[in-house]
Amino acid sequence: MHVVPRMILFIGVAFRFGFPTPSALAAPEVALEKMTWPEIARAIQNGDKTVIIPIGGTEQSGPFIAVGKHNVRAAALALRIARGLGHCLVAPVIAYVPEGDTSPRTSHMRFPGTISIPPRIFEGLLMGAAGSLRAQGFQHIAIISDHGGYRASVARVTQQLNTRWRNAARVIDITPYYDVLQSRFAPWLRERGFAQDIGQHADLMDTSLMLAVDPTMVRLALMKKSLKPGKEDGVYGGDPRPSTAALGAVGTSFQVDAAIARLRREYK
Repeated sequence: MHVVPRMILFIGVAFRFGFPTPSALAAPEVALEKMTWPEIARAIQNGDKTVIIPIGGTEQSGPFIAVGKHNVRAAALALRIARGLGHCLVAPVIAYVPEGDTSPRTSHMRFPGTISIPPRIFEGLLMGAAGSLRAQGFQHIAIISDHGGYRASVARVTQQLNTRWRNAARVIDITPYYDVLQSRFAPWLRERGFAQDIGQHADLMDTSLMLAVDPTMVRLALMKKSLKPGKEDGVYGGDPRPSTAALGAVGTSFQVDAAIARLRREYK
């Protein structure tokens, strides 16, 4: 009778049911919200001088994706970026962003579940968050934007804070994290015959990215048996129905790699 070593058996069970493996348990924590203040202070003293502010958004994403799509994606990919870069921590995700007017209701605010704040409030929130992190000793404050609607606001805040702080600390707008979806992921999909499925929102790209990060956010069975959704459903072009986690894994890898490369260039 063959006896499976206990450690191998544990790892197999852990992988099957999603429990943390010994290697995962040994990995240092990088999420600020899961650390105590003494742990954060020690991390900064030991050289963790970069912190990522992930920005998501709470908005409709068609009839098949939960409204927290951007928040879940930004938080998860920020952790991957931080671990890949090293000496980097991750602030809590900013979940409330400009999404349209409330009276009359415009843009994504036309759909239930969307939460919108005015651009000036959003910019003030971002400046306050960045200022708090800078005061604690972080020297590089990196911002990733998982949503295109507020990128102009992020650019303004970045410019204002860098002008104000000069060389004391630096805000880095990680634009490749978002831009790589159009520059690399979309062409990659077109080469594989998915050109007609690519749109602007809640399409093949959006849905595949979500499936790769957290499939519980996608109503996959409903999506597969439904007719092609349109603008009235909150899907702006393209077709989400051919989406898969495997396709999305390519896109998320592009995003993580592009963000890490951008930050490494900052340190040269």
